[in-house]
Amino acid sequence: MKLSLGPLQYFWPRERTLAFYRQVVDWPVDIVYLGETVCSKRRELRTTDWLALAEELAASGKEVVLSTLALIEAESELSVLDRQISHGGFWIEANDLSAVQLCRAKGRPFVAGPTLNVYNHHALKLLVEDGLRRWVPGVEQGQTLIQSLRDAYVLAGHPMPELEVIAWGRLPLAFSARCFTARALDVPKDQCGFRCIDYPDGLPLATREGQPFLRINGISVQGEDITDLGPELPVLRALGVDILRLYPQADGMEAVVRHFDAARRSTQPPARLGQPNGYWHGGPGMRLPACATDPQRPTPAPTGPF
Repeated sequence: MKLSLGPLQYFWPRERTLAFYRQVVDWPVDIVYLGETVCSKRRELRTTDWLALAEELAASGKEVVLSTLALIEAESELSVLDRQISHGGFWIEANDLSAVQLCRAKGRPFVAGPTLNVYNHHALKLLVEDGLRRWVPGVEQGQTLIQSLRDAYVLAGHPMPELEVIAWGRLPLAFSARCFTARALDVPKDQCGFRCIDYPDGLPLATREGQPFLRINGISVQGEDITDLGPELPVLRALGVDILRLYPQADGMEAVVRHFDAARRSTQPPARLGQPNGYWHGGPGMRLPACATDPQRPTPAPTGPF
């Protein structure tokens, strides 16, 4: 079982981003996803910078995948997408069907990102014919749905592509043409001042009762909790999961990676460091159904170094 470092979901300053990925070189992750997936206005690193970083990480022995926007709205965004795909040196994570169409046209293999909404084996087959080589199910797709889709696909006589499951991080729940961060700070989207950069793990949003609820991240809304599927590793192995995706966070990420690296090499499931994912067990995302056994009482999600 491999470990992947998912694309950076937040907007960090250029030097912080570069310093983060310089550290990744020495971490026990096999695959690194690079690129902006949330907002095209986030330009601390431009396409040439991401490509240079990709070359550097690939030279260190990492498999690199270039991630694309989850919501493509403008010709300028299509132009950036075309440059990423035309480079030809790396796989593409397609998070929008525009990326799928361009990959197909150029004959490039791609990873189906979690926002492509693959809900049945017929859709999966069509995407495989277009060049899909790895599938990352959506955040709300749990064990039962993935198992049934996989069984139907294999029963139809098709070799299953690589399966990558989100095992750590805040789950992106929604994307919108509106900018939630700009709205929360009462500034126009086109004059946002790139305020996302002030919130390296997203802007916390509480309920009226003051309970932590969501994270606002530009045009994306995330769950507040850091999902942790570490204790479900035996089930993930039995399901045939090839890759565990870990989403970057501002602090303590190396400890998270090494925790999962030790877990994948062990015969025993690890303690839960984050929060359980109710979606995985077929329930609401914020709650673990009573029928699901949890080997470790969940502790608060870490916000700093362990």
